[in-house]
Amino acid sequence: MAKYLAQIIVMGVQVVGRAFARALRQEFAAGQQLTLGDVLLQETQQILNVSKLSTEEIQKNYEHVFEANDKSVGGCFYLQSKVVRARERLQEELRIQAREDREEQMPKT
Repeated sequence: MAKYLAQIIVMGVQVVGRAFARALRQEFAAGQQLTLGDVLLQETQQILNVSKLSTEEIQKNYEHVFEANDKSVGGCFYLQSKVVRARERLQEELRIQAREDREEQMPKT
């Protein structure tokens, strides 16, 4: 009887261990996909109301939303911070796209 109980305990520990390891791998993979403070591109586009990535549209919407959330007009520092992070994330995405475009245009040797 004790032998079977020990086998059940060992099997249970193995199952829990595998599940824990799988969960850690999934969390690590998800964490690798996020960049710049875990701000997603889609989320930043929604914050600044930007449909396509253009420097002018990003800057114009950034200035409007940042000023609308200024503390002197009843805004909130937290929201201003989100707006700043959104602009930084979109600017980083523009840099990535520009780098990829340059790499595509370079002749392959």
